[in-house]
Amino acid sequence: MTANRRTVLGAALTAPLLAQFTGTASAAADEKWGTISDAWVEVRWTTQVQAELDRWEAVVEAVAPAELVKDGGGTAVRFPVRSGQGDPSLANPAKASGDGVLDGGITVRTPKGNAQVVNLQSVLKDGLASGKCVLNGVDLGHRSVFRCAVSEGSLTTGTAAVGKPLKVRIDKVPLHATPEALAVYTATLGASASAFTADTVLAYVTAEGVYTPPKPS
Repeated sequence: MTANRRTVLGAALTAPLLAQFTGTASAAADEKWGTISDAWVEVRWTTQVQAELDRWEAVVEAVAPAELVKDGGGTAVRFPVRSGQGDPSLANPAKASGDGVLDGGITVRTPKGNAQVVNLQSVLKDGLASGKCVLNGVDLGHRSVFRCAVSEGSLTTGTAAVGKPLKVRIDKVPLHATPEALAVYTATLGASASAFTADTVLAYVTAEGVYTPPKPS
């Protein structure tokens, strides 16, 4: 596998929220780029975010089939990838774009109320993730929420014969909040939220899937 193909796969797996190029990608995309299947995405938030959750006495739970992961590295939520499609931008992988859907969701419980987010649908363009979700039963759209630093992730692959399916994994892609997301957060929760800036790493994303190359023409 060439370095360029590795970069393209990394971009495909990490956008947006790493939900691209899975089982329902179009036939044209399959013939040109191949597909990713059996994929999952894990979002692991940082100690700074955990401190903010603790301050609000918030407890995060996974909505099945997503799963909560707790280990020595902290806490994360792992989502199965339901479907996705897009353009990995062979000439400039940093311009990868597409849309995808994650299965499951999260519930955040606090003494003041609960919030459940499911049906996560995201769009990636120019390194910015936006999309829509269902919050407490209400359909919501959102503008750019995260900046996905794909180039800072660590990409590894398994071994396979040429043209055969190959396991691909990208680790620790940092997510930063956009100015729009920070403005909403500060307006909602007050001045204490100013501890977060556009340079703050809110979470790290890891994703894994099986890459099936396009069939030879």
